[in-house]
Amino acid sequence: MTIFRLKQLAQTSIHAAGTALWNYDRAELIADGVVHIVGICFGLVAATALVVLTAVYATTFDVVVVSIYVAGLLAMLTFSATYNLWPVSRAKWLLRRYDHSAIYLLIAATYTPFIMQVKESYFAIALLVGVWCLAIVGIVLKFRYPGRYDRVAVGLYLAMGWSGMMLYDAVMKTLPAVALGFVVAGGVLYSFGVIFHAWQRLRFQNVIWHCFVLLGAACHYTAVVDVVLKS
Repeated sequence: MTIFRLKQLAQTSIHAAGTALWNYDRAELIADGVVHIVGICFGLVAATALVVLTAVYATTFDVVVVSIYVAGLLAMLTFSATYNLWPVSRAKWLLRRYDHSAIYLLIAATYTPFIMQVKESYFAIALLVGVWCLAIVGIVLKFRYPGRYDRVAVGLYLAMGWSGMMLYDAVMKTLPAVALGFVVAGGVLYSFGVIFHAWQRLRFQNVIWHCFVLLGAACHYTAVVDVVLKS
């Protein structure tokens, strides 16, 4: 009876301008909780290790750049876990804004350490500035018009994520082959996972989507580690 009322609240809330339904059964919620807890635990350990490695093997500037990436990664993991595990309520709609905004932050933060490797290119710096500006615009829209442009937001996520292809030649010459491979793999995983994000009638679709997010994030993390060790 309680679960029914929670679902009903999610669908009849006056804030329900978007497509969020939250119609997940107990098994789905437990599985999603496990995925998020694992993600946060590994994320904290991995983030700490990366900052330490950068401090040992790279410059102070690199530590700052990597810290930006780490902050974006942890923000995404934290807000995603908080939002998805929070009981259905009006507060969940507010957390949804933070969760979706953190994706913009993660994309821009992930670009930062890679583009800084080709900082001699003015076009690369311009692209990084553009990505951060789009991230800020996206975040403002998420808070100003929650739930109204969700499909547009997904398209913007993908466009921002793959905009780095415009630097293909410069990146090919600068990034190590292993790092480049993991960057592409991460992008493919994120993009393929969007299919399950949109497939709301599929049971465990939210869990599958979050698994793809963690795998994509792990690939990009590995690429950053490779860049740091070979810088």
